[in-house]
Amino acid sequence: MGMSLSEGSDDDDDFGENHEINVTPFIDVILVLLIIFMVAAPLSTVDLPINLPSSTVTPQKKPDKPTYVSIKPDLAVAIGENMVKRVDLVRQLDAMGDGNKDRPIFLRVDRGVPYGEFFDVMERLRAGGYQKTKLVALEGVPDAAAVSPTPTAAPDAPKP
Repeated sequence: MGMSLSEGSDDDDDFGENHEINVTPFIDVILVLLIIFMVAAPLSTVDLPINLPSSTVTPQKKPDKPTYVSIKPDLAVAIGENMVKRVDLVRQLDAMGDGNKDRPIFLRVDRGVPYGEFFDVMERLRAGGYQKTKLVALEGVPDAAAVSPTPTAAPDAPKP
């Protein structure tokens, strides 16, 4: 962006064209998009307080618009963040989708939910035609008690 003004030039009023790209508007647009995504990202997740178990399985890719069915510790069932009755679960899922029963249903179950209650929801989904049910867990190392419970002998027990 240097310019030479010599006394001997005839075209003092005629400056050369500037061929530099002004990136300031581009950076402004990128920063606005970044802020929009930072605000929108937490809103796209389900925020029901569920204590999920841990797993060491490699996470799979989620679809663009996953359908979450959650079982809370008080055994209440929700689709996304909307509470539903168990008897209305399949009807609500049918009303949400485009009639596609092949879409995966992501099942979030609190670790304190009894197995029978969890299985009841699974059976309702299967009976309603939803065969692709995926279980959601926390990524990381599972709890030590859940992986390998080691029986401990009583201190007074005789040794063989």
